[in-house]
Amino acid sequence: MFRSGVGFLALFGLGWWLLGSSAFDGLMRQILVVAGCAVTVGLMLASRRFLPPSAGGPFPAGRRRRFNQINGLQWLLIIAIAAVCRQAGVPELIPPLVAVVVGLHFLPLAAVFAQPQLRIPAALLIAAGAAGVIVWLTDGPDGTVRLVVGLASALSLWGMATWTVAGVASAAERRAGGASAAEHKAGNEVPGDA
Repeated sequence: MFRSGVGFLALFGLGWWLLGSSAFDGLMRQILVVAGCAVTVGLMLASRRFLPPSAGGPFPAGRRRRFNQINGLQWLLIIAIAAVCRQAGVPELIPPLVAVVVGLHFLPLAAVFAQPQLRIPAALLIAAGAAGVIVWLTDGPDGTVRLVVGLASALSLWGMATWTVAGVASAAERRAGGASAAEHKAGNEVPGDA
C-alpha cells in the first residue's frame, strides 16, 4: 500500500487536511473529515490497484541511510519548532514552520530517489508555510493560519500521490497498448510473406 511513497503521501496529506479542517465546526468539519478520509483511502486503493508490487521496494543500504538521515533531521527540526514556538507563546506558528521544514526535506529526497518531480510538493509546502506565516503576521486568526497551511499542504501531497499513480497507470497502458499493437500486427501477417 505504500508503493512509491503514495501511502505516505496519502496519510500525511490526511494529517494536514485534518489540521486545516479544524478551522471549521459542526457539520462542515464532519463533511471535510469524511471527504479527507475518502481521498486517502481512494489513493491507497489506487496505488494498490495500479502500481506494481515492486514499486517502492527495499532501498539499497546507502539510499536507506541517506533517507533515514533526512527524515531524522526533519523530525528533530519539527520537535525543536514545536518546543520553541510553545515556549515563545506562539503555537499558531507551528503548522506553517513545520510545512516549510517538510517542504525542504523533499529537496534532498528528490536527489536520493532520483525523482526531480518531488521538487513540486517541496515548493508547494514551503509556499503553504510562507502563506501561513503571512496570515499570522497580518494578525489573521489561528483558525485561518491552520486552514491555509493545512489544506494547501494536504492538496500538495495528495496531488503528488495522484500524479504518481496516474503516471504509472498511464505508462502501463502505453506498454500494454504497444504489446497489443505488436500482437495484432504479428497476428495479421500471412506466413510466407516477406
